[in-house]
Amino acid sequence: MTMKSVFSTVVLAMLAGSALAAGEGVAISSHSDAPLIKQDPQANLTDVYAFVGTRYDDPSDRVLNVVVSVRPFSEPGDGPHYDRFADDARYSIHITDPATGEERMRYDFQFSAVDMGHKNLDTILSYGLGTEPGAIKTIGDARQNFTQAYSITKSTDRKSAVIGKGLLVAPPNVGNNVTPLYNDKDGRAVSGAVDLATLDSYTRQAISPLASGEVSFAGPREDSFYADIPGVFDLLNVRILDNNNDLDDGLGQDGGGVDGFKGFNVLSFALQIPIDELPAGKFDSVFFGPQEGVGVYASVSRRRVRVLGAASGTRNLGPWVQINRLGNPLFNEGLVALRDKDDYNMVSPTGDARFATYASNPELARLINFVHNTQIVESGRADLENIFIPDVLRVNTTTDPVRLDDDPNFSRLGFLGGDTTNGISSGWPNGRRFGDDVVDIALTAIASGPSFDVIIAVGDNVEANDALFNLVFPYAGTPNSGAFNRKDP
Repeated sequence: MTMKSVFSTVVLAMLAGSALAAGEGVAISSHSDAPLIKQDPQANLTDVYAFVGTRYDDPSDRVLNVVVSVRPFSEPGDGPHYDRFADDARYSIHITDPATGEERMRYDFQFSAVDMGHKNLDTILSYGLGTEPGAIKTIGDARQNFTQAYSITKSTDRKSAVIGKGLLVAPPNVGNNVTPLYNDKDGRAVSGAVDLATLDSYTRQAISPLASGEVSFAGPREDSFYADIPGVFDLLNVRILDNNNDLDDGLGQDGGGVDGFKGFNVLSFALQIPIDELPAGKFDSVFFGPQEGVGVYASVSRRRVRVLGAASGTRNLGPWVQINRLGNPLFNEGLVALRDKDDYNMVSPTGDARFATYASNPELARLINFVHNTQIVESGRADLENIFIPDVLRVNTTTDPVRLDDDPNFSRLGFLGGDTTNGISSGWPNGRRFGDDVVDIALTAIASGPSFDVIIAVGDNVEANDALFNLVFPYAGTPNSGAFNRKDP
């Protein structure tokens, strides 16, 4: 079956009211993808989002939005320090050749010391009491005792230069006594801003336009990933996949899933990059044929040697060593076997051919068949290899800005739900937007390929995030309040 016929079949199935188009909202994100990084939460990447949009203050200026999150399961009320970016790590956004994964441009974020920058060391409060007590009104004011800052270095094949320095990180959402500008009068985080003017003041203050043309942000955010990952790893618990052993009416479309990430925060760093600044490359999509754009992935690195001593005496020496990376959702956590997870995190996408077998022979297909007595194709999956190898998010940068989730034509299933931009998917696997149900898209692809003659709906029974997304950069939801935090029972 040709790429064009695959796409035509999918479109016709949607127009005819296929099971997927009619179904309700399991790719696995990357919250705990490998044994070693599980022990280093501040360096643990959770999600990468990359999509074409417009500059935060100029709707006529097309940009590539890249938002990266780290520190899974960040507890909003974890005072007195709350979660901070590691000061001894390098957080990176890589822009690559979309076909080979070879790096073309890199942005490195480095953050100021977590034991410095206090205004007052004679208190137990990191926020709400610096040189005076009270609510924080402006990032770094007298009531914000600790303030973290960061720098950005941009590297290309020709040069490397610092393009931002002393940029301020947004504060945690402590609660209404300390950070009231995040919340409503009852102390609940307010999200869903429709424009810059309605974005909360702390987030707005942390948006930093750079002289080089990019725009940056760093700070805590609500965890934007939604999925019943606890049910997935309970050997496909019946609550996420119905147990009638009949793929014809879909699996995981009847409700009952539990969002395992409800109520948690993450730390996010983000860029808006002018489209004109990007090095475009060619790539082939299994669904849409020849495309033009970029690859995107994120990584975190630490120095090779750490010499422990008293707080002021600890030293980090030697070259940077990559310890975690993330492109597409699902791949390392949900497809790569335990023996290779740590190795995957330490190499670049140009070496991903060694991991291709995990895409072409997906264990999730075997597990679904085992648990539900189904007949999903388990091997020879060139369609999945096309999506995941090399493991970079491929973004077509020639399109108009894609739909956000307030648009009536937005679909969490992207092109599988009829949501296209200039003829290709508005969401993953064309980049990734906030609100894309990557879990259902990936499981449906696993169940329906490699022919895609019939689209079979498979999901995890969680079809929406528990909080609204903002509709302006940095897009991720307002961080949950530490003093008013709720999770599933």
